Amino acid sequence: MTASYPATRLRRPRATSWSRALHRENQLSPADLIWPLFVTEGHGVEEPVGSLPGVSRWSLDGIAKQAKAAVELGIPCLALFPNTQADRRSDDGAEALNPDNLMCRATKAIRDACGDSIGILTDVALDPYTAHGQDGLLDDSGYVLNDATVDILVRQSLNQAEAGADIIAPSDMMDGRIGAIREALEQGLHHNVQIMAYAAKYASAFYGPFRDAVGSSGLLKADKSNYQMDPANSEEALREVALDLAEGADSVMVKPGLPYLDIVRRVKERFEVPVFAYQVSGEYAMIEAAAAAGAGNREALVMETLMAFKRAGCSGILTYHAPLASRILHG
Repeated sequence: MTASYPATRLRRPRATSWSRALHRENQLSPADLIWPLFVTEGHGVEEPVGSLPGVSRWSLDGIAKQAKAAVELGIPCLALFPNTQADRRSDDGAEALNPDNLMCRATKAIRDACGDSIGILTDVALDPYTAHGQDGLLDDSGYVLNDATVDILVRQSLNQAEAGADIIAPSDMMDGRIGAIREALEQGLHHNVQIMAYAAKYASAFYGPFRDAVGSSGLLKADKSNYQMDPANSEEALREVALDLAEGADSVMVKPGLPYLDIVRRVKERFEVPVFAYQVSGEYAMIEAAAAAGAGNREALVMETLMAFKRAGCSGILTYHAPLASRILHG
């Protein structure tokens, strides 16, 4: 850049609202959002999640109503997470393979209510189903086994695809699971079921409220550092993404969101593929706490953070603020 002041005044395009709109580099719309929803048993149930103000667990009838609301708001996809009852949890997470489990019933309820007007993303991992709260099977020392876990994740994925899932989203971080799931989906004739790989999922301190929501926080006796990524690493994230894409992922996810925007940018620039980020429960809770304390305007905080994801290179964002953001965008 060779021009200098006053020939170049960078404030000129900012002087009026129409000019700011004309020069805006990134746009955010409801079509960029995926809304995570928590499912629970019962009928007519709405259970507020204490650590996630404004977020609830919904019974199937409530989930169907939320799906209809999402369609009206222009939100293209829902992400489902079950709060499995304690008596259905086990060390091997067998409930994940039950074709009548919460996830499968919720998928069918949304499909019955909305047809194909909204996408359904289903989480693939064992932590909502295990009695110990880990994402996989454990050996006698408590270490999460990789290959044995992958075998179950493949069967879990097929179970969800057969229930009507549009996007399978493995969040477990086991090695080799994307290739195994892709092969099983192809063999099962689920050719159009997408895989959104949690390719760079970090062992983060920001997941606490989510674990409250799915009922696993009180079960964990150890952290997940032996399979989720070290927050200090970025080159490793690129290797994880490369492997998942080579194994058949259609898109990749970085999780958490705002603390890892550098990873989003590096992945987008390196691979030029659809990159998603999850604005996780801890991020959501911090915004809500800041707004409640009068430290910032809630709507402004929400929209600025979502725009940060787009600016970093995200194709879309999983966020509990999806309904609020959509209403703001609709004006």
